Amino acid sequence: MKQLVVVMLAAMMLTLAACGNATGNTNNSSSGGNNAAQQGETNGQATNQGNEQAEGDADSSAAATTYPLTVTDATGTEVMLEQQPEAIVTLVPSETEIAFAVGGGERVVGVDDYSNYPEQVASIAKVGDMTTNIEAVTALEPDLVLASSSMNGEAITKLRELGLTVYASDPLTYDDTVAHIEQVAVLLNTKAEAQDVIDNMKQVKQDIVTKLEGVEKRKAYLEFSPGYTVGSGTFLDDLVTTAGGINIAAGQPGWYEVDSEAVVEQNPEVIIYPDFGEEQSSILAGIMSRPGWDAIDAVKNDRLVMVANDPLVRVGPRLVEGLQDIAAAIHPELFQ
Repeated sequence: MKQLVVVMLAAMMLTLAACGNATGNTNNSSSGGNNAAQQGETNGQATNQGNEQAEGDADSSAAATTYPLTVTDATGTEVMLEQQPEAIVTLVPSETEIAFAVGGGERVVGVDDYSNYPEQVASIAKVGDMTTNIEAVTALEPDLVLASSSMNGEAITKLRELGLTVYASDPLTYDDTVAHIEQVAVLLNTKAEAQDVIDNMKQVKQDIVTKLEGVEKRKAYLEFSPGYTVGSGTFLDDLVTTAGGINIAAGQPGWYEVDSEAVVEQNPEVIIYPDFGEEQSSILAGIMSRPGWDAIDAVKNDRLVMVANDPLVRVGPRLVEGLQDIAAAIHPELFQ
């Protein structure tokens, strides 16, 4: 049932293809990333510490991946790469954005229909939407397919049966997402290129956490698809908590249909909803028309905040922007 809810949300938003964590599956991407880093990195040292060029070469060597490389993905499957992948297909927007962010964009030969960032993906072959076109993927002869274990389950099985190498992930938190980006960088042998992205994501989170020390948490309600909210065990719930909020929907796991009366009873101080590019937000219209919601503090105090959609529904490098947006929505006095 939860998987069905995720598919419905993805279809409605068109860009929610990476938001597959509503299934509540156990996530192994963090530990996988650590294992890959241990297996994939060499410990090269500078032969001449007085020579800056030599030190630079040593740093580059330390970040290089050693192949063959074997890692375990979020499905519990051992994935083996004989050599650096040169033809990559991504099945969800988050994986597309990660591949480009870590320096592997030139090797991406196929992406899903919802991938719209960065702009270079417009000219890359498309391999289907929520239903992956298996024939289109195989025709591209990829060395590696990057997928979501919770969104692409059927496609992963079919592609593996055809002998393709598929690495599946399912980050459930911000930190899981950072670890997964590190993992992909190891798989693609681009860890040196990815380091700035990884360091920035870690630093932004730390800055937010530091600024929120001693600050009272505020109750927040998220609605990222009309009539649906997001509970515990999801990266959006994790973002709210990190950003100094209390997710009033955390009493249930995953995505689920809004209980209108329960939201009134919880009385959130801020309501956060996405920008779908509509002239008038369908989510906001629904919120404002619900009986009793005019008594909610967030409505009475005009604390209904629209935020950019894609960075918040894709477990990739732009999740850092999503975290900043959530923090600014909950504590505008500190982050705006």
